[in-house]
Amino acid sequence: MDKIDFRSDTITWPTPAMREAMAVALVGDDVYGEDPTVNQLETLAASMVGQEAGLFVVSGTMGNLTAILTHANRGDEAIVGEDAHTYCYEAGGMAVLGGITPRPLPTDDCGRLDAGQVETAVRPDDPHFPHTRLLLLENSYGAKQGYPLSPDYFATMRAIADRHQLLIHLDGARLFNAAVAQSLPASELTKHVDSVTFCLSKGLSAPVGSVLCGTAEFIARARRTRKLIGGGMRQAGVLAAAGIVALTQMVERLADDHRHAQQLAQGLQQIPGIRVNPAAVRTNMVFFSLSEELGIMADEVATALRQQANIWLDKIGPQSFRAVTHYWVGSDEVARFLEMLGAIIDERPSVDRRQTTEVDNR
Repeated sequence: MDKIDFRSDTITWPTPAMREAMAVALVGDDVYGEDPTVNQLETLAASMVGQEAGLFVVSGTMGNLTAILTHANRGDEAIVGEDAHTYCYEAGGMAVLGGITPRPLPTDDCGRLDAGQVETAVRPDDPHFPHTRLLLLENSYGAKQGYPLSPDYFATMRAIADRHQLLIHLDGARLFNAAVAQSLPASELTKHVDSVTFCLSKGLSAPVGSVLCGTAEFIARARRTRKLIGGGMRQAGVLAAAGIVALTQMVERLADDHRHAQQLAQGLQQIPGIRVNPAAVRTNMVFFSLSEELGIMADEVATALRQQANIWLDKIGPQSFRAVTHYWVGSDEVARFLEMLGAIIDERPSVDRRQTTEVDNR
């Protein structure tokens, strides 16, 4: 890449193998169902997550919205984590476009909903209330350091859903990170849900796209929903070709990203004034913050890194950051980042840092 970029794994460039596959891809009109490369991608994706069929969409947000609008109707309600991507970062699509009311509930340090609270949140059959129709889950859980949630959690949610006739949609934007982190096939994490969306364009490095998977009947209805919201594509095989490479060549190497994230967390722990919890780093995200005793703000650090070393990092608070490792960030790039961050902090006026090196275990 032309920079060292820790802002997200969404910034990944397609690999040389992807560019080659895109150049020679067979294509057709996907709205007619005639693009052979798209059809191949959808079949492959569905098989990898243990579902009957798949639907190629432009983005994870489109995949989630397509699923929600297909599963639920106007006036229905969806139970969701209060910090979930579908609730916080998708422009309120379920409410704006679907007339579906989100019912946000708190999540724990790993991003799990409390089973008792979910059970209590299901509405009784009363004309005053919306129908509780959907349970929206996420894995890995982005707001909680990309934590990979286990099959047991989803089995518990499935049991609740079955008792109350709810459908479950899984936002699996980084599903394969969660699977690799637990040494499990992705299908073990999706066998308890009715539908799942996962991204090809994050850690898997494809330039565009996600796949929504579910039963054949559900996907047939979802195809109509995708068209409704403007997602019908034509010769999309040039994009799907990169997705096929992503699924066949890039999944197992996600372990490298996880290892580099741990390298980063361990290195940050050695820099005076940095608060980080390496034990919480399970996939490719590292959340860390600056101690108040340093007297420096996140904006200053991010600007200095960019200007001095062409290292890009986004803040998530006045003194806090999220760093994400990916295909284009390796051990050397992590080492360079740690070196430059340490130098920037060392340039600050001298302070007593003896109290600022502890691990933040919150």
